[in-house]
Amino acid sequence: MYIHQLEDWPQFRWDQERVANSLAAVRHEQGRLIGRMEALGFPLRQEAVLQALTEDAVKTSEIEGEKLDRGQVRSALARRMGIDIGGLRPADRNVEGVVEMLLDATVRYDQPVTAERLWAWQASLFPTGRSGLASVGVGRWRDDAGGPMQVVSGPLGRERVHYEAPGAARVEGEMQQFLAWLNGAPAMDLVLRAALAHLWFVTVHPFEDGNGRVARALADLMLARSERSPQRFYSMSAQIRRERETYYSFLERTQRGDLDVTAWMEWFLDCLGRAIAGAHEEVAATLRKASFWESLAGAPLNERQRLMVNRLLDGFAGKLTTSKWALLMKCSQDTAHRDVQQLVGMGVLARGPEGGRSTSYVLVGERT
Repeated sequence: MYIHQLEDWPQFRWDQERVANSLAAVRHEQGRLIGRMEALGFPLRQEAVLQALTEDAVKTSEIEGEKLDRGQVRSALARRMGIDIGGLRPADRNVEGVVEMLLDATVRYDQPVTAERLWAWQASLFPTGRSGLASVGVGRWRDDAGGPMQVVSGPLGRERVHYEAPGAARVEGEMQQFLAWLNGAPAMDLVLRAALAHLWFVTVHPFEDGNGRVARALADLMLARSERSPQRFYSMSAQIRRERETYYSFLERTQRGDLDVTAWMEWFLDCLGRAIAGAHEEVAATLRKASFWESLAGAPLNERQRLMVNRLLDGFAGKLTTSKWALLMKCSQDTAHRDVQQLVGMGVLARGPEGGRSTSYVLVGERT
């Protein structure tokens, strides 16, 4: 039996004492991070927000098996936020859709959440009305025309059903009840409401597709309300992606249990705490990056060189060679060689120990 089949659904309950310590720790870390960010200059805060939202967009899609181009996501966010990052790249429609949903959830966090608003979010995830080769109903609640809404895994013929949602006939009423609670006067801490909103929404599973991404956007909205700020300095979705198996395990156990959701609330709070801890590391990386660019102030770098240095600062996978430079920057081998040698001459890059065509290059570090 699933929790939505229980007689007292949706009367959730949890152990207040067990949850209190995790909640207090998360609230403390939220305050620390916000205080730290407020001490930074405006450009660095903008960069931190851009980084967090980029992670959120990429990872919330990755959880569902969809890979977005990080550069496109960053460019789409920067364009909509009015941030000058140079070298803006055109973005695919699906990238623009995810960005649109996340910005609406976080920037307009204080606005009521309506059925129409959720429909728009879900429709933005499927701008062509398709998910891969399959048609997806968008801008409306599901109708279960293709059978019961189930979460399954495994190969065809040996599928395992992890969860079955309420029938489509119940969805309208379930969502009216959910939205009335979500928009009502908070009777609990808003961070706890974020955890419960996520669980409640994915349990109803009101859409044909996109439920997980919309649920995580709802959690982001509630977390923004808890901080009374549209600026996101951490990514809950990125942390959930790191803990994906545990995430699904807690969801499945909770949805097959009774209405005591203590374990889910504790996991959500602890996961959020780890997300915030990761943000402190990101802030440190942002500061190092800013310091590096300050040391290069006035250096005559072209656009290709700026883009590649940023890639190196963000953590370049593998070794950088002139061949990789030419491939990534879409330029000739000779142009790549000149770009690299200029940076070596400036003391920005240093040669690795290899010789010949396999020679690699690394950042020297901060210039003094």
